[in-house]
Parts: sequence; structure tokens; C-alpha cells
Amino acid sequence: MQQQAISLLSLNELIKRTLDSNLSPTYWVIAEIGELRAGVRGHAYLDLIEKVDGNILAKIRGNIWSYTYQSISRKFESVTGTSLQAGMNIMALVSVQFHELYGISLVIKDVDPNFTLGERARKRQEIIGRLTNEGLMDLNKQYVLPVVSQKIAIISSVTAAGYGDFINQLDQNSQEYKVHYRLFQAAMQGKDAIPQIIEAIHQIEEALIVEKFDLLVIIRGGGAQTDLDCFDDYELAKTIANSSLPIITGIGHERDESIADLVAHTKLKTPTAVASFILSGFREFEDRLHRNLVSIERNVQARLKAEESGLTDKTHLLFNIFQNKLNKNNLLLERYAQQAKRSAIYKVDKERIKNDHLALNLRKVVDRKVNKSEERIRQIEKTIDRLNPETLLLRGYTKTEKDGLPIRGQALGIGDELVTYTKLKKITSVINKLEENEKQEG
Repeated sequence: MQQQAISLLSLNELIKRTLDSNLSPTYWVIAEIGELRAGVRGHAYLDLIEKVDGNILAKIRGNIWSYTYQSISRKFESVTGTSLQAGMNIMALVSVQFHELYGISLVIKDVDPNFTLGERARKRQEIIGRLTNEGLMDLNKQYVLPVVSQKIAIISSVTAAGYGDFINQLDQNSQEYKVHYRLFQAAMQGKDAIPQIIEAIHQIEEALIVEKFDLLVIIRGGGAQTDLDCFDDYELAKTIANSSLPIITGIGHERDESIADLVAHTKLKTPTAVASFILSGFREFEDRLHRNLVSIERNVQARLKAEESGLTDKTHLLFNIFQNKLNKNNLLLERYAQQAKRSAIYKVDKERIKNDHLALNLRKVVDRKVNKSEERIRQIEKTIDRLNPETLLLRGYTKTEKDGLPIRGQALGIGDELVTYTKLKKITSVINKLEENEKQEG
């Protein structure tokens, strides 16, 4: 016997009655927000989905009526720091609704924000575990930071307040250190941030063929916690870890630490902290140079003092040697005189002449040796005087350095900055032209 046909409305009413009589009033459901749209009257319309390996296994419409949506949004934002948005996993309290005209849907009565927070933390730990297993967590930390970082690649947004603060601190530092930098523009939050930051890192790697950057910094201003979600991405963290430059992060959040911070060489809280860190390298290097200069000056002074003391001692020694010799010769002359007196009268004059001749010759020898010693002492004093840098400067000579070192033996180029010292002046100049010294070559 053929079953009696019923109208579509009758069937839909039967479905509605069946669902109402057999389903519980509410269920807690775990699903992903596939799409979220706000209505003109304040209602929210969602597509809830369930995926496995990127494939959608289930999908249903959901509605949050205006009053409930306002309450849910306030609570969700206060706990998670962000608003409901597509791509989030949520646990929602729902009731099943079937309408004869619009079909089946879910009416969302509440959302548990703590579940979403837990999901975010779980995903974060999964990414950290994966990076650890792949040996990427400390890969970028193996680089040694340069003592002075003069050429810096920057990834940031030109409109970001943090970027402006960073540049101002570098350009207006009180010590007038010169830092060269180049901006590689990228969005620093939102859906475009991850691909643009990764692309900027690739651009910097390509630019290294021409521009020898010392390090790479990723900076942004402060913002909400959710603005940092892009810095917890696996692909971005992997790209940072594999960079051929040491990377410093300053993404502008005082309390939280992103995965990008964990894989970077050095993490700092803010862009201004990054700028201070870079400038501190200049100050430490300058302090080290100053200490070395003081040490050199002290060593030179000690050496000069030691040489001077040695010359004085040698002078006294020579004087004593010659004095002893003179004394011995005088004694010898006295003995000769006594012998002459005891000799015959006729030898007295002869012996006196002989003794006088010997005395004269001895005096000449002594005088020559004394004069020779005094001349040697004068030559040594002149040599010491010539070697004294202050004497050279006083005579009109100058001392020219590049990067704190004498220019002799250094490669010089157009645009290099030189510092020339005279007795009274310190002159800074820039090389505009270089020519070979033909006279010197000849």
C-alpha cells in the first residue's frame, strides 16, 4: 500500500516537533568559527565547522541574538583580550532550533572564554615542541653579536609609533654615534603580518650580497595581546631561526613573550630598548678604546722614565770608572816621582819630562773618552726627544688616524673619515680624492 503523501510544511513541522521532544534544551558544543558576520540590528551570524586535517567534516549555522552577543563579547574580551573572530576554536552553550522556512540552526547562549585560552596555549606549546624537536629554538643564538653594529636591517611598519621611537633614539643619541639602517616594510599585526614579515626576511637575505648588515631587528609598538598572535606562528619562527643574521626582537609588549622572541638571538621588550642595546655596544667599544689608550700612555711614560733612570745610572758608572782610573794613574805618577827623586840627579829632568808627557797623553785619552761618552749621552737624549710624540707635534708634524688607528697600512677609500691631531687641534676630515704619491714611489 502506497504511503500517503504530506506537504513540505507538514514534514518540516514534524521534524520540528521531533527535535523539540527528543533533544535536550541545551548542549555544550566544541567547534571552530568558520565565518562570523555582524547584523545591522546587533545580532551575530556564524558558520560553525569541525575540521580534521583541513577537511570540513561538519557544518551548521549559528545565531547569537543582540543582547546575548553583547554580554558574550564583553566577557570573552575581558578574559582573552580579543574579540570573537573566524578561525577560533570555541566551546559554546547552544540550543538546537528548527524553523519551517529557514531550516536547522543553533542559537548560541554562552561561550566559555577559558576554553579558547586553553586552545591557544595548547597550540603554542605544540609549536614550541616542534621547534625544539627540529633543533630550531637556539639556532639563531649561535651567532656572535658584533661589538659595534653599524649596519642594521629593520623589519617594521613605517607608520608604527615604535619604529619612529627606534629611529629617533638612534639618530639623536647624545654621543652622536652613526648607525646606518634600512627599513624593510611589513605589516606587524593582522592576517597579512606573517607572510609579509617572512618575505621581508627573505628580501634581507638576498640584499646581503650587496649590503653587509650586522644584524636584523624586528620591532613594533605596543598593543593588545591578540596583536601578538602572528608572532606565535610556526613558519615565522622557523624563518627567524634559519636567518643568516642574528635577530633582535622588540615587539612592544611588557608582559608576554612570543615564540618569535624565544627563537630570536636576543629578545627585548620595546623598540627603544633595542635602540639602547645597540648604542650600548658603541659605548662599551669606546670605553675599551679609551682604557687601551690610557694603558698605552702609562706604559710609554713608564718606559721613558725607566730609560731616563738607566741613562743616569750609566752616566754615574762611567764617571766613577774614569775617576778610579785617574786616581790610579795619579798614584802611579806619584810613585814615578819618588823613584825619580831617588835616582841620580842627572835623570830628574828626563823623568819629569817623561812623566809630564805621560800625564798629557793620559789627559787626552780621558778627555776623549769623556767627550765621547757625553756625546753619546746627548745623542740618546736627542733620540728620546725625537721619539716623544709631543715633540713631533711641536715641530709641526701631525698624526692622522682612521677608526682610532694610524692610517699607515690601512686601506683608504673615498668617503672615509680621518682624524688628524696637531699640537693644539683635533681635525676631522673626509677623503674626497685619493692619488698616488709619485715622489714617494720614486
